[in-house]
Formats: sequence, C-alpha cells, structure tokens
Amino acid sequence: MMIPKPLRNLPIHLVLSIAVIIFAFPVFLAFIGSTWDAGTIGRGDMPLTPGPLLIENYTNALTTGRGSRVSGYPVQVLLWNSLQMALAIAIGKIIISILSAYAVAFFKFPLRMFFFAMIFLTLMLPIEVRIAPTYKVMTDLGLINTFAGLTIPLMASATGTLLFRQFFLTIPDEYVEAAKIDGAGPLRFFWSIVLPLSRTNIAALFVILFIYGWNQYLWPLLITTSREMETIVIGIVKMMGSGEAATDWNLIMSSTVLALLPPVLVVVLMQQWFVKGLVQTEK
Repeated sequence: MMIPKPLRNLPIHLVLSIAVIIFAFPVFLAFIGSTWDAGTIGRGDMPLTPGPLLIENYTNALTTGRGSRVSGYPVQVLLWNSLQMALAIAIGKIIISILSAYAVAFFKFPLRMFFFAMIFLTLMLPIEVRIAPTYKVMTDLGLINTFAGLTIPLMASATGTLLFRQFFLTIPDEYVEAAKIDGAGPLRFFWSIVLPLSRTNIAALFVILFIYGWNQYLWPLLITTSREMETIVIGIVKMMGSGEAATDWNLIMSSTVLALLPPVLVVVLMQQWFVKGLVQTEK
C-alpha cells in the first residue's frame, strides 16, 4: 500500500517544528522579558505573555540606555556603530576578495600560486592568533578608537578570495576569448562579464559577512576606548551588573531584541539571493 506523501513527510516536518521551537524559544523569552519590569524578571515571576512596559522599555533602551540599577548608553548609537562596522566589513571584504580572486584566476604572473597559497594559509590563523600584532600595528598608525581601526583589520578575507576564485575558474574560456575579440580590456571584461555573473555569489557572501561583522566582540572590545565607539554587542555586555540584583534585565532584553533586528532583516530581504548563491551558479 502506497503511503501518501503528506504522511511520509510528517516525521521530517515534526523534527523541523521541534527544532524551530527550541531555537526560537529563547528569543521569545527575551521579547517577553523586554515588556516587563526588572523586579518581575528578577523574582522569577515573569509570565509567558507580554507585559505593559513594551513601549517604555524600548524607548528607554533606544534613547538613554539607562536602567534603575545600571547606567548604559543609548542603544540607537550602538546600533548605528554596529551597522556601519558590519556594512564596511562586508563590502570591504567583498571588494578585496573579488579583485584578488580575479587577479589570481585570470592573470598569469610570477609567483601567482605562491601568493594564492599564502592567502589560503591565513585561513589557519584566526583573529585571536594574530590579534596582538594587529593591535600593535593599529597603535603605531594611531587608529585606536577610530572607525578605520575598527574595520580595516577585518576586511581581508581568505575565504572570500577562495570562493570567488573557484567560481571564476568555472567561467568558460569562450567568454574570455569573445571579450578579447571585441577589444575588451581586463577592466571591461571584469565589469561587463565577471561582475554580473557573480551577483548571486556576492549576495550570499554579503549576508554571511554582514552577520560576521555584526557579531564581532573581541576586536571591538580591544580597539574601542570610548562609549561613543562601542558596538551593540559590547554595549549589551556592559549593561550587565555584578550580580542578579544589579542587572536591569528588561533593559538588556530590549537591547537584545533590537540587536537581532538588523541581521534578521538582511537575511529576510536577501534570502532568495542567498539561497541561489549557495546552491546554483549563473552563467
């Protein structure tokens, strides 16, 4: 007897539903906590329904960042800093990666593969390993507590270079020959042929790199020395007091929900391009 397709898919849908509930429940709790006062949360009396302080808590978090127990910083400033940082890192990484990959894939010059191997080797050196020399360079250049110092060291991407190079190698040689016959130079070929073919790959990489830049913690913690330059991740950590009684959990949860919105919005708006860039190649 043939089992109907909906019944065959039922176990898969059940597993996916349970996974969604497990991952979404902490976010749901954060949202609920952002609508109550700190005392209700601290006593453990918080219900699973929204409270009466939603507008008040979010307004306070955005404009002042100050609670009844801990003095924070306006979340709108922290969100703006994080947005600038994430955009600069994502766009900078894509530009550097696509240009370096283009040079390695389409140009023949001495030690080409050696330089590519050196770029590839940096994948084995995470930022935690090279953070001390990087910090020393930023100090010598006077870039501590600056936007340039916050973003430039994170722009180089061996991963992006590798992904773009592998994609460029799939571009048919006929495209290159046709461009030469039409008199197109390297820059024209890059702008008119390579770049349009890379749209979905750029979109997929942008989503990944934006979230990577948005979630940075260690480097902004070291490079920033003033509250005006802090990112939202650093700001939320500093909102926590020395103990349960000294923590405005309603303020922290409001800030956390606000911090989730930009990366979620980027994923939602670019979901179609993101999936297409991961699963298929345009030619």
